[in-house]
Amino acid sequence: MNALNTVKVQGTLLIAYVGNEIHRVSPSDIFYIETVDNKTFLYCESDVYEAKQKLYELEELRMTDFLRISKSVIVNLSKIKSLAPSMSGKLEATLKNGERVVISRQYVNELKKNLGI
Repeated sequence: MNALNTVKVQGTLLIAYVGNEIHRVSPSDIFYIETVDNKTFLYCESDVYEAKQKLYELEELRMTDFLRISKSVIVNLSKIKSLAPSMSGKLEATLKNGERVVISRQYVNELKKNLGI
């Protein structure tokens, strides 16, 4: 059984890891998902988990309120506190936990459409 099937079998919970510990993470607890050095991380309010899936595999799950905002980041739209213009047509989103993520220019229109702005 591949990792993508594992996620689907668990229904709405994602299987993630902290070292050798296995955790079940609800998508509603995830603030954003980022790929760094070919590893995928789920960032929650104060915890960070590693997922075995690639970013595009998680994107294909069509989780509610999640949107790709750059080549390496998917954000949970319900966790965005505010948006501010950044350099070169980009936007910077401040999340409800105080973290900031940058929305690449090519994803700005899709983000605005999804947020109704």
